[in-house]
Amino acid sequence: MKQQNAIQLFEDKKVRTLWDVEQEKWYISIVDVIAILTESVDANAYWRKLKQRLKEEGNETVTNCHGLKMQAADGKMRMTDVADTEQLFRLIQSIPSPKAEPFKLWLAQVANERLDEMQDPELSIDRALEQYMLLGYSENWINQRLKSIEIRKELTDEWKKRGLKEGQQFATLTDIITKAWAGKTTKEYKVLKGLKKENLRDNMTNTELILNMLAEASTKDISQAVNPKTFAASKKVAAQGGNVAKVARKELEAKTGKKVVTALNAKAVLQQNKTAKNLGTKKK
Repeated sequence: MKQQNAIQLFEDKKVRTLWDVEQEKWYISIVDVIAILTESVDANAYWRKLKQRLKEEGNETVTNCHGLKMQAADGKMRMTDVADTEQLFRLIQSIPSPKAEPFKLWLAQVANERLDEMQDPELSIDRALEQYMLLGYSENWINQRLKSIEIRKELTDEWKKRGLKEGQQFATLTDIITKAWAGKTTKEYKVLKGLKKENLRDNMTNTELILNMLAEASTKDISQAVNPKTFAASKKVAAQGGNVAKVARKELEAKTGKKVVTALNAKAVLQQNKTAKNLGTKKK
């Protein structure tokens, strides 16, 4: 099963999902849905009780639900009960909630949008733009972030051409690139910014994003030029690509006297922007 992780937003609340490329269907975290519909303080406990009751009733839907690895609150990949959209529609019938109907409409929309995006990839960029806007990011930052997605895709496509495997090998190469230009592995970088399950790139400043893009674009260009034949050779290329951005970072820091890699994250920036906006409104 080839899968693509994604975070969907329903009324600004996150829903973990997995897109199964082969079956062309979404799998959605059941506890995330329960948390939204019930506003329970312990969605896991609610699901355990509901699952037990439905099994006793001989409910086939809950019997057919299975587990997949998804990123948990602590940042680790853990087994999570999931349901496809059809199964989830049936489960929602067993959860009394005023949000049930709006959620079903949202779920149907998400399913249709994914199929649309497969026919027209530009739609996925448009929807990413919309979601970042809803979260409060600046237009300038969003433009950089979308560009970084494009550059990352070009790099991973290059790795695939070299026969490299998604997952551990991609993660190792990414760590090498990040360590080379930023002086920190991806995990160390996230710790610096106080992140757990959040996406690192979503929490980079404009300058960090630009340098990360330079590192990844350089890695792709060098790989195309030298044509590495092995994973070990690709690791050397990743270090070289990261070093290109490292030179730029050090030059910039020397000119400005300021560190590029900082603990500043999106939550802090968005809060600063919100505070500034509120102060501006009060002055008026």
